[in-house]
Order: sequence, then C-alpha cells, then structure tokens
Amino acid sequence: MVCRILTSTLLFLLLLRLPSTFACHGVDRDSLIPFFNSLSLPFNSSSDCCGWPGVTCAAGRRVTHLSLPGRGLSGPVSPSIGNLSFLVYLNLSQNILYGPSPFPILSSLRRLQVLDLSFNRFVGPLWPNEGFGRGFGVSIKSVDVSSNLFNGSIDPSFLYRGVNLVSFNFSNNGFSGQIPTEICFRVPGVEVLDFSGNEFSGEVSLSRGECANLRVFRVGFNSLTGNLPEEIFRMNNLTVLSFPGNRLTGTIDRRILDLLNLRILELHFNGFNGEIPSDIGRLFNLQQLLLHNNNFSGTLPPSLFNCTNLTTLLLRNNLFNGEVSGFDFSRLHNLNTIDLGNNSFTGAIPDSLCRCPSLAAVRLAYNNFSGEIPSCMSSMTPLSHFSVSNNYLSNVTGALKTLRHCKNLAVLFMSRCFSDEQMPDDDDLHHFSGFQGLQILTLGGCKLSGQIPYWISNLRKLKVLNLSYNNVSGPIPPWLGDMPSLFVLNLTQNHLSGELPRELGGLRALTSDNSSSDLSYLALPFLFDSLQYNTLFNLKRGLKVGNNNLSGPIPIEIGNLKLLHILDLSFNSFNGEIPDQLSGLVNLERLDLSDNRLTGEIPESLTKLHFLSWFSVANNDLDGEIPGGSQFATFPVSSFSGNPKLCGFVLKKSCGNGGQQPAPPPVEEQHSRMWSSFPFLLGFSVGFVGVALAFWVLTSGRSHGNSSSDERSLL
Repeated sequence: MVCRILTSTLLFLLLLRLPSTFACHGVDRDSLIPFFNSLSLPFNSSSDCCGWPGVTCAAGRRVTHLSLPGRGLSGPVSPSIGNLSFLVYLNLSQNILYGPSPFPILSSLRRLQVLDLSFNRFVGPLWPNEGFGRGFGVSIKSVDVSSNLFNGSIDPSFLYRGVNLVSFNFSNNGFSGQIPTEICFRVPGVEVLDFSGNEFSGEVSLSRGECANLRVFRVGFNSLTGNLPEEIFRMNNLTVLSFPGNRLTGTIDRRILDLLNLRILELHFNGFNGEIPSDIGRLFNLQQLLLHNNNFSGTLPPSLFNCTNLTTLLLRNNLFNGEVSGFDFSRLHNLNTIDLGNNSFTGAIPDSLCRCPSLAAVRLAYNNFSGEIPSCMSSMTPLSHFSVSNNYLSNVTGALKTLRHCKNLAVLFMSRCFSDEQMPDDDDLHHFSGFQGLQILTLGGCKLSGQIPYWISNLRKLKVLNLSYNNVSGPIPPWLGDMPSLFVLNLTQNHLSGELPRELGGLRALTSDNSSSDLSYLALPFLFDSLQYNTLFNLKRGLKVGNNNLSGPIPIEIGNLKLLHILDLSFNSFNGEIPDQLSGLVNLERLDLSDNRLTGEIPESLTKLHFLSWFSVANNDLDGEIPGGSQFATFPVSSFSGNPKLCGFVLKKSCGNGGQQPAPPPVEEQHSRMWSSFPFLLGFSVGFVGVALAFWVLTSGRSHGNSSSDERSLL
C-alpha cells in the first residue's frame, strides 16, 4: 500500500515537470506574447494562454477566438498575430490601434470568419499594393473596418476570394473613387453592404451579377450622382435602402414598390423631385420613411396611411402642399416621430394626431396651418417635442392650457405662429402644475403684449426661453435670475424698461458647469443658420436684451456669468461706465454694447477675453484710447464708430497728437512690431479661416431653398 502511494506521488510530481497536454499550443502562445506585449495588455505569462484576456481555445488547444473590444489598446498590430492559423474570430474594435492596414498580416488567417477592426485609427489604403490579389480565405463571412482613417479606392481584387462574405462594413472612412461594380458578381451571397460616410463619387452601378440576398444597402453621405441604380429594384430581400446625403436627382421609380420587405427607406438630403408614388402603401412593412431635404412636391398620397408599421416619417424641407386635416393619422398607430416642417401644408392641425398612442415628436413648423391647437392634444402623454412655429394659429393661452397636460413635454417651439394677442397670464396658468419637464420654450415673433408672466418661474427645468420680437413691456423680473437651469434668455426687440436686474448675474447654469443630461438627445434636431443641433450641450449660451428701453448702469454681477457665449445689450439706454468685471466672462464670443449712453474708457481688462470674435461699442459716448493688442487689433472701425472721443491705432487717431494720425515709427520699430505681433495675427488668421471653412462645409451642398429654421430666432 505504501509503495503504491509513493509511486502515485512520484508520477504526479513527474507530470508537473512535463509540458501539460492541456496547455495552449506553443505556436499560438509564441504568437500571442509579442501581440500582448506590443499593446501593453497585462497577462500571466506562466499560465495557460487559453485563459489570457479575450482568448478562447477549442479542441486541440488551438486559439480560435480573440476578442478585445473597448480595452483602450494603443499601437500597431503585431505581425505575430498572423501565425494564429486556427483563428476564426477576431474583434479588436473600439480601441486606439493605429498604423497602416493590418490586412496583409491577417491574410494568412485562412480559417478566419469574423473580423472587426471598427473604431480605431488605421490609415492608408485598405490593402497596400504588394498585397493585392491575395484577399481573404474562402471562410471569411463578416468584415467591419468602419470608423477608421482608411482611404484610396477599393480594388475589386480585394473581394476575389471572399465568396462567402455575408457582411461588409466600409463606413466612416475616407474611401474614394467608385463603389466596385463587381461586388455582386464576386460576392453573390452578400447580405449587408455599408459604404456610407466616405468620399465615393459617380453613379452607383451593380451591373455585374445579382445580389439576390442583399438585405441592407447603405451608401449615404458620399458624393454620388445620378438616380437609384436599376439593379436595386430586383433585390427583393432588401429591408434597408439608405442613400442620404448625396447628389442624387430624378424621381422615385415606381418599381421601388416591388421591394415589399423594405423597412427603412432613407433618401434625405438629395435632389430628388416629383411626387411620392401614389401606391406607396404597398410597402406595408415600412417603418422609417426619411425623404426630408429634397424637392418633392404634390400632396401626400392617401395610400401612405396603409403603412401602418411606420414609426418615423420625416418630410421636412420639401415642396409638399395641400390640406392634411382629412387624413387619418391614427391608422399609423406605431408612429413615434413625424416632421412635416418647411412645406406648404394648409388647413387645421389634424385632430387624428391625438390618437397616435406612441407619438413623441411632432414638427409642423413653417407651413400654412391655421386655427387652434386641438384640445385633444392634452391626452398625448408621450409627446416630448412639439414645434408649430411660423404658422397662422390663434389663441396662445388656449394652446398653453392644452399642452400643459402633456406630462413629458420638454421642447415647445411656438414662435411666429400667433399674432397680436395678450401674453398668457391667466389665473389658471399661475397655479398649474404642468410643464414641469419643459426645457425649451419659444414664443418669439408673435407680437404678444403684456408683461413677462410669473408662471414661467415654475418651470424649474427650463434651459432656453425666447420671448423676443414681441410687444412685452414693464421690467425684467428679478426672479428670472433664480431659474436654476436657464442658460439662454432672449428678450430682444420688446418694450421692456427699467434696469437690468443684478439677479441675472446669479444664473446658476451660466456660473457653474452643472448641466444635466436631460436632453442628451433630442427626438428631433432643431436647426439654426443651417446648422443642426441634436443636443443642447453645444448650444451657444446667451443673454440677449437688445432693442428695448432698458436704462441704468450695467450690473457688475453680469461678470459672474463665466459660461456665457453671447451678451447683447445693444439699442437701449444703459449709462455709466463699462464694468471692468465683464472681463470675468472668460468664454464670451460676442459682446454688443452698441447704441447706448455709455461713458468712460473701454476697460483694458477686456483684452483678456481670448474667445471674443465680435465686439461693438458703436454709438455711445466713450473716450480715451482703445485697448491695443489681442483681438482688439482686429476689430473693424465700425465697432467703435459714433464715439468721437475715442482714439487709438484702430481709428488711426492719436490720443496725444491733437487728434492727428500718429507718425509712422522708425523702420527698426516697424520691423520689431511686425514680428512681435506676427504669432498672434497668424494664430487668429488661421483660427478665423478654419472657422469660416468649417461653416462653409456645413452649410454648402446641404442647404435647401426654404430650409430656414423654425427656431431661427432662438439664440
């Protein structure tokens, strides 16, 4: 018995000293070590590599899966990974991997079926020249290289051996040239193709072969021209057809109605024209129809309301017309978002919208709707976004009494849709408990009279308040300064009088960055100067009270609003000196103090406002020398005109030479000044040009003749 125990013990100790038959294969281990080391990925080198992070082994202890998404890995991909010859699944997505394309390294992985390199920083061609023609092994089924920095054209030879490819995602890179015409010929079984967010150009043609199994085809946001390719209409399995943000023209071919499985149709931001096909209702599976920002015309086809699975209907910025009050929107019982804005629809707002049980976002702005807000809207509990600006409605008080029952309402745009009525100040509104979630309220441009009503003080989540371009009179109430979330206040062009309340200097959302994320994503974006805002976070924070009858000194407490971007006090009767405390507005980009009665000098401390790009103190009674250096050297003469006692370099008027232009400095001094100011001027010029180019890119090629925003006076 003792001998048997000793023998077993010795055998066990001997086995411990021998290589384990259950450890991962040595080739795989030797391949993983340099890969892990190059990316500083922690692992226990003395343990079985099948237990290392993200590693999975199969029979024979060969590594078959390597999954390391979102690990913060940084660096190029080690060539050693190409020796994992049994690998079938590789996911390195959402890291910070960089360098040239790793595809030549990975081409040796002949068993690989799934490859995900998305959301990294790989650069250059997808396949360098020396690798052309090699492609993948026949096992590859899914490739995702989206959201990298790849560029160049896609050589068709890249697809030669990918005969079993099911999904290929090229999106959000810098690929250019034409979309490969042979893709359906080389990869006949492909189901998902995504070329969106690149720089592809020309017409789309899939003339060689048939993608009979194609379900998802996305080519949005490129520079494609022509119309929808003929081959599309034979792809009967299509569920997603997405061509937005291109330069496509022409009408919608009726053959699109043969795609009975279509669930998402996205043709927005193009140049399509004509009418929506009258039998659009044949697409009964349709869930999202996005046709906005085109040149479609005519009336809505009645068959549209046979698309009872619709959740999203976006038709804004077209040339549609006709009365819609007769349509039964309640048939669209799954409808969540509808946008009919910027068209020429007429008649009353359809009552049937009230009977859409899931409807959360409605934009009817910039049309010719008339009448009142339907009282049945009080039952629309899911409603969070409602915009009816620029219509011909009446009874603003009734509208607010109705909408206050919408418990989830966060965004309410009603500018320029009422006219010459009284500012709602009803007793019912004084003591109501509605609008508790409201964050945007605009009633600008309605010529409403009366005073700023106290019931607004109950809106504790309100971030944006626009009462501009009305006939509101009386003082600005001090309680506005106690609004805890308010960071945009626009009272421009009214008849307000008295002093600017010093309490406004206590606006918490402008003094400390404690913004809530309540509106981290808007159900419908709002537009301003052709720029689209999907959240409130990047909205310019502003205090605008220009064109009123305000007087007295500018409160020094305004200088506490360190998060303010825009301050407009123009065309009032403010007097006294410009407070030195305004230098505390460290994020200020625009300051307008023009057309007041301000005296004294322009504070030198304002030169510390390094983000200030627009400034005016024109038409006051200021004196002394205009501060030199920084941005003040770049502001035009018009920023200071109408102040005869001002002097300085900008005005070419000496402050100590009897008003004469100062004599030019000696050559040496000129040379010195030029080079001493060169870094600032260069930086400012580059910044200005960059902003100008960015603005041009955003606004050119995507604008529409009637695309001015329903919220254009918001800021």
